[in-house]
Amino acid sequence: MVIVKSKLLKQLSDNYPNFLKKDLAKLIDIFLNEIKNALQKSESCELRGFGRFSARLQKKRISRNPKTGEKIETLEKKIIHFKMSKNLFNKLNNNE
Repeated sequence: MVIVKSKLLKQLSDNYPNFLKKDLAKLIDIFLNEIKNALQKSESCELRGFGRFSARLQKKRISRNPKTGEKIETLEKKIIHFKMSKNLFNKLNNNE
C-alpha cells in the first residue's frame, strides 16, 4: 500500500471531522517541511515509536551504466537513512 499526501489528508479528515481540510493540509505541509529542513541541515529527525531519519554523505565512486556497461563517476551526495524504532520493528514482525 502506498500512502500519498491526498490519502493521508482524507484519512485525517475522516478521523477528525471537526478540523477543516485546509488546516489539516497545512499541518501535513508543516510537518513534512520540518523533516526536510532538518535533513538539509544534516540534522536527524526522530519520531518516537516510529523511527529516525538522518542525512548521510555518500562518497564519490565509480559506477556502471547498466544499459551500456560504461563506467561513470558518481559524485559525492547526501542520502537519507531511516532506522525504525524497536516498537515498529516488533509490530512489523509480530513480536509484541
